[in-house]
Amino acid sequence: MSLDPNGGNVLPDNLENIVSPGQKDRFKQQIEFILEVDKLKNVLRKTILMNRSRRENSAEHSWHIALTVLILSEYAKDSDVDLFRVMKILLVHDLIEIDAGDTYCYDDQGRKDQARREKNAADRIFNLLPVDQATALRELWDEFEERETPESKFANALDRLQPFLHNYFTEGQIWQENNINSAQVKSRMHPVDDGAPILWNYVSSLIDDSVQKGFLDE
Repeated sequence: MSLDPNGGNVLPDNLENIVSPGQKDRFKQQIEFILEVDKLKNVLRKTILMNRSRRENSAEHSWHIALTVLILSEYAKDSDVDLFRVMKILLVHDLIEIDAGDTYCYDDQGRKDQARREKNAADRIFNLLPVDQATALRELWDEFEERETPESKFANALDRLQPFLHNYFTEGQIWQENNINSAQVKSRMHPVDDGAPILWNYVSSLIDDSVQKGFLDE
């Protein structure tokens, strides 16, 4: 058997009877990548679940916003946006947290070296795959970070909307625990306008409502 770095059996010795000899190394890399990204389930975010029972993990976050693409697709700023590409971007963009961890968006100290940590993580994690797939996934991650295409703008809008909804519908618990004010939230959320102006109007109204209800300090 071929072993993974953690001592588990990745491939049987008779793999040649399952895939062609030329596919053996490729298949091994793909399986090892799939096993590696399971670690995203262990990365905890600041966001709490709607029932406040525990913190959300990054795999749950990625699933939730990928599904949100299907539900809120009609609100994308660009009506011709490639929704399948948006979903791929959102499923890939947080894989780097396996190495870099989740940096809280209002943590100014943690954000100082965030770009370096995440780039190093991207270099390692995506390169576990065969070259063609490594390149494709890295391009999706870079696209999300650069926020220049209609797809990346919509992806970023939904990536910010999802935790915002958790914060609002848990009555600002995490905002209050971290002394976050409405100006900080507006600044963080304003890129939603780039990808989904209608959703930005919704977010803006909920920020105002949060102040009125005491979920957020002005």
